[in-house]
Amino acid sequence: MKAVRFHDYGAPDVLRYEDVEQPVPGPGEVRVRVAATSFNPVDGNIRGGFMQGPIPVVLPHTPGVDVAGTVDALGEGVEGLSIGDDVIGFLSMTGNGASAQYVLASAATLTAAPRTVPLPDAAALPTVGLTAWQALFEHAKLEAGQRVLINGAGGAVGGYAVQLAKGANVHVIATASSRSSEAVASAGADQVIDHTTDKVTEVVTEPVDVVLNLAPVEPAELAALVTLVRPGGVVVNTTVWMPAPSDEARGVRGINLFVRSDADQLSRLVSLIDSGQLRVDVAERVPLAGLAELHTRAVEGAVHGKVIVVPPAV
Repeated sequence: MKAVRFHDYGAPDVLRYEDVEQPVPGPGEVRVRVAATSFNPVDGNIRGGFMQGPIPVVLPHTPGVDVAGTVDALGEGVEGLSIGDDVIGFLSMTGNGASAQYVLASAATLTAAPRTVPLPDAAALPTVGLTAWQALFEHAKLEAGQRVLINGAGGAVGGYAVQLAKGANVHVIATASSRSSEAVASAGADQVIDHTTDKVTEVVTEPVDVVLNLAPVEPAELAALVTLVRPGGVVVNTTVWMPAPSDEARGVRGINLFVRSDADQLSRLVSLIDSGQLRVDVAERVPLAGLAELHTRAVEGAVHGKVIVVPPAV
């Protein structure tokens, strides 16, 4: 089968498009014929060797933690899945990923793919959708009638976060650049602030219950967002190299989010998609053979929106 792997850590040119032996599922595993994976910034950090502590991988390594595809073979003891089932999942970050024609996955990480979007496009959901869900509802405990500020809503996680918060009857304030402000507004934001021209702490005059930070801002800028949170509120931060700020005197908690695979939560997101309550946006579709070039563009800051990576048909 064809796969993209890196045999050494380094720049995007370490990624090789090569022939690899087709994997065989072990107990509790299934083999998935990959319809698509997606690009996430963490893929570049792992490839570059910057995540060897928290995310140790065995070289050569195949990137791609998101998968959408069709069950092709079952390992011993697998129940609830059948050959031919269309599935999606968030794979283990330490195992081989889905930048290949086939990938092995723990059956427990997979859920049925949405029926209302093309199967390859469903690869745009798992990691970013789960990040948004866990930030808002698991960590921030967001409830109807509350107010949330989503800082850096123009990216893929932000798009899902705005939709999910608005679907929960929450007042959504979002920051975005002029390039993405229209998309953020169409996702349901009640107020969109252009962070390139306006200072968020001056525009937001009424306290919010939750700040969700998705942007790699300066520490001082992140700390300033705490002042916008009501006493007893929450700051959830996804830029984990910079600790979430808090204000103990006012009871404002800071939470650092490390997204994890959760098939039940992913199934809930799929239900929202199939009921028309959640939109899947794909900015670009790239062939598997072009993955190294995609990583290069990401390093240059030239990747915007969610990109899916499609292997050749088998």
